[in-house]
Amino acid sequence: MSGPMSGSISASAIETAPPIRGARGPAIRARSPRTLPLGRLARRGLALALSLAAWHLAASHRLDLGLVTFRNVPTPAAAAQAAWALLHAPLLPTHLGASLVRVLSGFLAALGTGIALGLAIGRSRLARDLLLPPLEVLRPIPAVAWIPLAILMFPSSEVSMAFITFTGALFPILLNTVHGVESVHPRLVAAARSLGAGDTAILREVILPGAAPSIVTGAAIGMGTAWFCLVTAEMISGQYGIGYFTWESYTLQNYDDIVVGMLLIGLLGMGSSLVVRWLGERATPWIGAGAQR
Repeated sequence: MSGPMSGSISASAIETAPPIRGARGPAIRARSPRTLPLGRLARRGLALALSLAAWHLAASHRLDLGLVTFRNVPTPAAAAQAAWALLHAPLLPTHLGASLVRVLSGFLAALGTGIALGLAIGRSRLARDLLLPPLEVLRPIPAVAWIPLAILMFPSSEVSMAFITFTGALFPILLNTVHGVESVHPRLVAAARSLGAGDTAILREVILPGAAPSIVTGAAIGMGTAWFCLVTAEMISGQYGIGYFTWESYTLQNYDDIVVGMLLIGLLGMGSSLVVRWLGERATPWIGAGAQR
């Protein structure tokens, strides 16, 4: 495709591609700063403080509501002491390194597979008919149900654990990619074809820029679900990892460490999802900041 035509197609795709949550919505708005005002930061800090206060009151008074009880739940102070001890434990870098390798390897495999399958399903009726039915059957299967099959399929426990995180990350990426591809207005594709663009050029200049907001969101969600599946994945092995540390704390009835492990997984999942979203925004500067946090 020639230079002028390529620039024309890219510009129209950037200016008229629909926002991530609208199938055929208005043009993407210009990027605006993402810095939160002090008032919103204060509200978020207050929400965290109130959550900690509620946790402290329920755990310290051993609140029993019948349906749910806090008799064995540690207080925030006890969890903080356990976290401090874990920070000085010699095995912490080993636990973190093992979990990061498993999550990142599963996520990266899911990212490549999900985007490729999503582009194929979103663009081809034949691919949709052949691929979507079996994928929809597999999608509701929880990660813990994959453990026996993963052990049978893969001789290495590390590959099995990466596979479990892969299954957790795959479907958010896949479905968001399909949604993004379907959200690209057909007139953009028709305009590109009228200018002489082939399928490869249309994919590069129109489809991918238009679907990018959905792909970035799917990747951020997929990273979070990969961490969600970590405890399930590390039940296969039995030596290292934050998920294994959390599960081992439960079997040994170290309740303080259970909470620490859960919070650590949550913080790592949140942080890595923010990193994925930040990298996606840097790679796709035409994505608007219309969606508010």
